[in-house]
Amino acid sequence: MCGIVGYVGGASKSSGAHGAVDVVLEGLRRLEYRGYDSAGVAVLGDGGLEFRKKSGKLTNLVGAIEASPLPVSLTGIGHTRWATHGGPSDENAHPHVADEGRLALIHNGIIENFAEIKQELLAAGHEFASETDTEVAAVLLAEVYRGEAAGDLTRAMELVSQRLEGAFTLLAVHEEHPGVVVAARRNSPLVVGLGQGENFLGSDVSGFIDFTRRAVELGQDQIVTITPESHRITDFEGNPAEGKEFTVDWDAAAAEKGGFASFMEKEVHDQPAAVADTLLGRSDSAGRLTLDELRIDPGQLKRVKKIIVLACGTSAYAGSVAKYAIESWCRIPVEVELSHEFRYREPIVDADTLVVSISQSGETMDTLMAVRYAKEQGAKTLSICNTNGSTIPRESDAVLYTHAGPEIAVASTKAFLAQIVATYILGLYLASLRGNLFTGQIRDIMADLNKIPGKITDILDREDEIKELARSMKDEASVLFLGRHVGYPVAMEGALKLKEIAYIHAEGFAAGELKHGPIALIDDGQPVFVVVPSKRGRDSLHAKVVSNIQEVRARGAKTLVIAEEGDEAVREYSEFVFYVPETPTLLMPLLTVVPLQIFACELASAKGYDVDQPRNLAKSVTVE
Repeated sequence: MCGIVGYVGGASKSSGAHGAVDVVLEGLRRLEYRGYDSAGVAVLGDGGLEFRKKSGKLTNLVGAIEASPLPVSLTGIGHTRWATHGGPSDENAHPHVADEGRLALIHNGIIENFAEIKQELLAAGHEFASETDTEVAAVLLAEVYRGEAAGDLTRAMELVSQRLEGAFTLLAVHEEHPGVVVAARRNSPLVVGLGQGENFLGSDVSGFIDFTRRAVELGQDQIVTITPESHRITDFEGNPAEGKEFTVDWDAAAAEKGGFASFMEKEVHDQPAAVADTLLGRSDSAGRLTLDELRIDPGQLKRVKKIIVLACGTSAYAGSVAKYAIESWCRIPVEVELSHEFRYREPIVDADTLVVSISQSGETMDTLMAVRYAKEQGAKTLSICNTNGSTIPRESDAVLYTHAGPEIAVASTKAFLAQIVATYILGLYLASLRGNLFTGQIRDIMADLNKIPGKITDILDREDEIKELARSMKDEASVLFLGRHVGYPVAMEGALKLKEIAYIHAEGFAAGELKHGPIALIDDGQPVFVVVPSKRGRDSLHAKVVSNIQEVRARGAKTLVIAEEGDEAVREYSEFVFYVPETPTLLMPLLTVVPLQIFACELASAKGYDVDQPRNLAKSVTVE
């Protein structure tokens, strides 16, 4: 969940190295979306180890450093925190120091056996200044460093990692080892950045993208020691290991706001490109669809009898959209499971099950553990992910990358659309393998998908209609959303966006459920968004939703409708109608969700909230 940065540079500026404080702060600025309860930096200067840390956002730390500057240094680590153990405070902020102020450590994750280790350390006479599990790791590392490791920081990290349970990335520096940062990774993200006369560490490549595009992904249970000229990888036992080098295919400008008021607004406007890039290069010269990495025998995919989609939050709603399309195209039953519930209920999984995980970051801990459980049960696994080199794709049998580019805002927008597109590609690929659709049918669907970016652009060109509505509703206490068929998960996603960034009560319902309870919530003036299906797809379904609009309006609701161009039947019963371009029914979520994203972003902005960093949330949930 937290953001971490490490840096070591050469002995002088002539080597191409940068100042550690500047590098680390810039990395933290790019990683602040991962957590913003507190932030801190530790550097090794001529006088030894110094650190600064402050609760609150990164600007508080910058102010503290300006008031009390850190020394010139070429070795440093930094951290931006999303609180788990202990509330947001100066004391609980990272880094944590030990060995009489000579060692500093930062941490992402949760150490599950910290209480047991803490009792051992207390009994040995150690004292603690915070409530965190991280300080326990720091004190333990110092004790092992002085004892069994005999002053070898890398060996100390290996031995400590063997003792710790849970999910963790640890970065440590010690004043007796200038020019060295040692890190450990288990169930938590860590990437190495390779420079000239300098090397970097980060939770993801955003932490060092200003300085290098060369990166190395680390495997599970690995230690890396970086110096200005080298990086050395071992496992927790000290055996030599290797990472996988790759090149980052986007630059620092892609992570900037591009003139928009927020990253979320920018990312809403990135969606035509995100969809187009996810579709790009998906067929070979013969017109056959391709995945990025496929380590599953196509013969096995033909024999699949059930698909289980694993995801959390917005990604789960993308999976719910996928269910309609894949079942329609492939005639395979699809179950959509919340990752954190899946492995605790003894699910029925076997070799004829394909488990599809969806995660923007590829590090979502609940989803990662569910994928591992599925593999243990013999299922084949396929990952849909936006982050090259992340854990879930590496551990899956197949990968389909979404190519949406970096998504900085906590509330997901372009990643959601890209995930839906990726599931469509998967569905068409399976339909092709299994002979459920003819080549011409697949070609026609892909042609319709390739028209989607232009249609999203059309919606964005008319966004002022939605923005004006949002500003007029900034004082509403509750908003309800209704949808049927593929409109149902869109309604759920529309409600989630309002919860995440506007902090108001919002619920999404299947419109057919109205009579079974939710209609009791309707009162005079209650705003209700209704996602109306295409008339061309299922006339009876369209008529039923129009009836739902009439039902809530008759009870005093303020009806706000998202409908397809040319649908005049809804006008008579609606206070507000926003039309999206015509498109096939199964593809409609790629359009109907966009005005709901714009609405949530503008309403939250009108209320004066930080739409990029909503309270209590972090971008990547890397703890269970």
